[in-house]
Amino acid sequence: MIGQPPENLPRQGMDYGETQRVHDTHAAIVREKSEPRVGREPLSFWLITIYGLAVFFGGAYLGRYAGNFSGDGLDYLGGAPRVATRAGAAGGTEQAVELTPVQKGQKIFSANCATCHQANGLGVPGQYPPLAGSEIVNGGAHRPVMIVLKGLQGPLTVKGQHFGSAVMQPWEKTLNDQKIAEVLTYVRQEWGNTGGPITPEGVGALRKELAGRTESWTEPDILAVPVDADLPGGVPPAPGAVAKPGASPLAAPPKP
Repeated sequence: MIGQPPENLPRQGMDYGETQRVHDTHAAIVREKSEPRVGREPLSFWLITIYGLAVFFGGAYLGRYAGNFSGDGLDYLGGAPRVATRAGAAGGTEQAVELTPVQKGQKIFSANCATCHQANGLGVPGQYPPLAGSEIVNGGAHRPVMIVLKGLQGPLTVKGQHFGSAVMQPWEKTLNDQKIAEVLTYVRQEWGNTGGPITPEGVGALRKELAGRTESWTEPDILAVPVDADLPGGVPPAPGAVAKPGASPLAAPPKP
């Protein structure tokens, strides 16, 4: 009949056997905002917080233990021995100059200790005690060696100053007897300090004596040791001192 669409033409608005209810549901979905594409979702607040804390503590760790980012930071002795040219030698012959224990100790201090105690030995007020003029450093050798071996946790009073959060890690597994003796010999003779040198043998003897201790020292532990107590076996005499006849070469020099 004229005016009627042919039966084989597709119906407009609905596909095949689609009902009106299904058509209305699809239309409502189309009107909604499109979902965000994969990969463009914002990060979780907790994830951002975790990333921020990781970056912060990672930077703090590097700042404290990176050895000032110097080329000698990972070498306790600061690289190979220095080389000097012998005056008047034919052909510019070079001769290796062996570092003294104090010079080696300075290298060890710069790589491991200067971050907290500072290169001038003055420490950080309220946090890390000074080494310059410290009664612990300038007294007997027993106290400083026991602290380096087992570490120290505050509170602590040095030179009349209170350090409530003073914490020093134990170095017994990081530095051997030789390196501990060298760095403490440097510290006890630098910045106007008057302490005598320390021997690796004395450090080793105290290491064996304290082998069973697992905790760091506190101020009462340090004060329980006499201020002038030396290491087992003593320390070498100060430069220029004359040993008494029959005295042990490791005996401490007599006090004036």
